[in-house]
Amino acid sequence: MVACGSDHVSKQHYKGIIRMRIAKPSIIITCLVFLLSLATVNAVADHHAKPKSVLVTGATTGIGRNLAERLASNGYHVYAGARTDDEMAELNAQENMTAVRLDVTKQEQIDAAYELIQKSGTGLYALVNNAGIGGGGPVVETPIDEQNIVYQVNVEGVYRVTKTLAPLIIESKGRISTTGSVAGTITTSSYNAYSGSKHWIEAFTDGLALEMADKGVMVSVIEPGAYQTHIRRNTMLREFENIKKRGGTVTDEMKKQYEQTAAYELSLKKPDAVSDAFMHALFDDKPLRRYVVTPNQEEQAFTIYTKVQQLVELNQWGPHSYSRDQLLGMLDKALAEKAK
Repeated sequence: MVACGSDHVSKQHYKGIIRMRIAKPSIIITCLVFLLSLATVNAVADHHAKPKSVLVTGATTGIGRNLAERLASNGYHVYAGARTDDEMAELNAQENMTAVRLDVTKQEQIDAAYELIQKSGTGLYALVNNAGIGGGGPVVETPIDEQNIVYQVNVEGVYRVTKTLAPLIIESKGRISTTGSVAGTITTSSYNAYSGSKHWIEAFTDGLALEMADKGVMVSVIEPGAYQTHIRRNTMLREFENIKKRGGTVTDEMKKQYEQTAAYELSLKKPDAVSDAFMHALFDDKPLRRYVVTPNQEEQAFTIYTKVQQLVELNQWGPHSYSRDQLLGMLDKALAEKAK
């Protein structure tokens, strides 16, 4: 009897089969049928393999919700971060989504998310640090606690979640992507703390990428411009609550300003292009370190020009500054390295 399994058929067996008389073709036919069926079983197994799982923090609205729905519609399993029962129920109603109670300022909830994913057996291919808030105005005028909450969410929250879930990402040799902002490059006094937190994410991304390079984990930052989210409205509502806590009154003028802000946010483009960038960062064979995503060319040009201004400022002082030609040489070298 001839063994037909792909792991058991030796070269000698194949030679023996070939030398068999035509009068006994049944053995050859049996082996061919077996090998074809084995290939079919393997193909079916691959087709039904577990989908990659991605955790998206701040998945209830805006960029996080848009991305979570994009991932789920493409067959990926999404652990969607939310903070309230109503938000969790809404997310759990979506196909391919599992809502996770996740306030990124609360370590116990982050630990619980880790335990949930570990016990589920799905593994975790990617982490998207998206949860964030706006706020933090001029330094002289803004109370310290209002500045601090921005950093607790946008900086410490990103650090806590990444540190806790990194072992799962390392195990899967997956991806870590964080929502930055063009505000990490450009800023005004009206959102000083917010820009500071997003500028931190720039450095965090570079440092984390170096840390993860030998572990097979790719790290990116997506830097959106002005898209349709809830961040401006939520910032104003939080400010209204702070005014009430201090014994103040939310005036009709403030309410009118909120309505204008809401109308502005709703007039912006939906963040589909931001999700496009995330999908590339998470699943392309050659993800980029940075993705600047703006709704128009002017906004991207302003962001890049701001970087150029900073380059000029870095080169202004000291005995080791460079000429224009030397700077252009550096630019050409960097462009060539990125083109490889």
